[in-house]
Amino acid sequence: MLTPELIDRAVEILRRGGVIALPTETVYGLAANAEDELAVRRIFAIKGRPSTHPLIVHLPDAAALSEWASPVPDEAHRLAAAFWPGPLTLVLKRTARATDAVTGGQDTVAVRVPNHPVALAVLRALGGGLAAPSANRFGRVSPTTAEHVRQDLGGDVDLLLDGGPCTVGVESTIVDLSSDEPSILRPGGLAAEELERVLGRPVPVRTASTVRVSGSLESHYAPRVGVELVEPAQAASRAETLRLQGRRVGVLGPRSLALPSELQRFDVPEEPAGAARLLYLRLREADGAGLDVLLACLPPAQGLGVAVRDRLSRAAAPRPGDS
Repeated sequence: MLTPELIDRAVEILRRGGVIALPTETVYGLAANAEDELAVRRIFAIKGRPSTHPLIVHLPDAAALSEWASPVPDEAHRLAAAFWPGPLTLVLKRTARATDAVTGGQDTVAVRVPNHPVALAVLRALGGGLAAPSANRFGRVSPTTAEHVRQDLGGDVDLLLDGGPCTVGVESTIVDLSSDEPSILRPGGLAAEELERVLGRPVPVRTASTVRVSGSLESHYAPRVGVELVEPAQAASRAETLRLQGRRVGVLGPRSLALPSELQRFDVPEEPAGAARLLYLRLREADGAGLDVLLACLPPAQGLGVAVRDRLSRAAAPRPGDS
C-alpha cells in the first residue's frame, strides 16, 4: 500500500540524487530530479539510452510551466487547460532551468503534467520537476505494471512505487509548439482530433523534424520476438503460410478476428483506447510464448489507433545490429 510515509521516502531519495520508478497514467517512469544532472545521467546509464535523446520533464501542475519554458504561447495555455493532467507533452523553448542533460542540448524542452495520484503526490512533495522516461531498457517494450519494471530493471532503481496497471497504456502525445505551426512529433494517448478540437486548426503528425523527442527512433518499443505487420483480413492466411514453413506463430489483433484454433492469440479490444491500454502487456506476453514471429494487426488510423499503429510500426522496424 502506498502511504504518505512511502511518498516521503521517495522524495528523500530524489533529493539526495537517487532514481525511482513510479506509475503514470501512460506507462511507468524512471524518475530523477530534473535539476540534478548527475541523477539524470544515471537514468541514461540504467536505460542504456543515448545522452542526446531528450527526456520529458514532468511537472506538478500547469502553473509550473513558465518556470521551464519561455515564451509560453496562448495555444500552450489552451492545451494545458484542456488536457493537463493527462497524456499530453508540449515542446516549447526552454528556460535556464531546463538543462542540457534533459533537453539533449537542444533549445527546447518537453514538459507534461501526469494524471496519476502517485506521480502527482511525489511531484507536489518534491516541489520541482521530474525527468522520467519509461522504466525499461532503451528501445524495448515500455512497462505498464510494477512487475514489468522489476523484470526489466531489477535492483537498478532505488525505489519502486506500485500504483497498479497504467490506464492509458501508451506514452503521451508529443506536440511541438516551439514554432508557429503546431505539429505532433509522437502520436500517443491523446488523439489528434482532440487537439484540433481545442485549437480549431489541423495538428498534423510530422514524420521528420529537427526537434528530437522521446520515442522517435525508427526501431523502438520492440519485443524480443520478431514482429510482422498485417491487415486483419490477411492474418489467418499469412499465419498459415508461416506455420507451413515451420515457424512458431502468434497473432496480435482484435478479439473478433477469426483464426485457426491452433494459433496462439494475443487479443486486444476492438476500440482503440482498449487496444492501446493492453498493447504493451500483449507484446510482453508474446515474448514469453516461445514464438518466432508475432503477426500484429494494424488498427484503423483514427483516434488512438494512430498511436497503436505507430508503436507497432516501430516494434516491427529493423533493429540496430540486424543485417
